Amino acid sequence: MSNSVGNKKYMCILRNSAGGCEKPSPSDMEAMYAKYQAWQSQFADNILDMGGALSKEGAVVSSDAVKDGPFIEVKEMVGGYMLLSADSLATAVRVIQASPMVANPATSLEIREISTP
Repeated sequence: MSNSVGNKKYMCILRNSAGGCEKPSPSDMEAMYAKYQAWQSQFADNILDMGGALSKEGAVVSSDAVKDGPFIEVKEMVGGYMLLSADSLATAVRVIQASPMVANPATSLEIREISTP
């Protein structure tokens, strides 16, 4: 999907607070899926890539070491990402605020513009 002329690209980083969470019931999952489908349809022009979940395994690479990671102290974990297209940061924020993802108090999304040379 190509973004419109003049639109910027934004990476949205999904963050979850550390700690256990209850598994939703099948009916809750069905309702949540319906909300996501409606949100995705409403903002289809803005959503470039729904991204995906990130595993808990990873590595942190620096000039002098490779460490198991990606977390030193876990207070907040990066759980996934997605890519948006929007004419401004304010528009990208409105798209994410309408998302069912932000309804969960343990979840936040960081939105960062992807700079192009």
